[in-house]
Amino acid sequence: MRRLLPFLVVCLVLLSGCGEDGAGKLAPDADPAGVPNLVGSYVVNGFDPLGTEYGGHLTISEGEGLNRYDLQWIITGSIQEGIASLEGNQLIVEWSTVDGLNRDVSGTAEYTVTEAGELYGTRTVAGSDEVGREEAFPNQ
Repeated sequence: MRRLLPFLVVCLVLLSGCGEDGAGKLAPDADPAGVPNLVGSYVVNGFDPLGTEYGGHLTISEGEGLNRYDLQWIITGSIQEGIASLEGNQLIVEWSTVDGLNRDVSGTAEYTVTEAGELYGTRTVAGSDEVGREEAFPNQ
């Protein structure tokens, strides 16, 4: 836990540059036949299905099989993991919380990949009809 707190502080500082001023300034959507490499680390900013803003860090690594990925988020209040498949320029994810206040939370996400490797899209929580949104920006 001692290591997590300084990391979260750094993430929040980094996210301060990803607020409303950056909204709508994403690169164009990637060509479905030429999606950039998604493996790497990202800064995340989003709103959960209840409208609460959050931020953090996302790591994407190669999964088992072609166009499959493993994801791990360290975001405000929890650690989440997911498995994703890339379909054209759409990253389709099933995720669940593995550590934090609400360990039994799971859901889905659907992101569009941009030419710059950014991700934007929606996130849902199982059992809720509300939809959240999230953006992820690659660390350079």
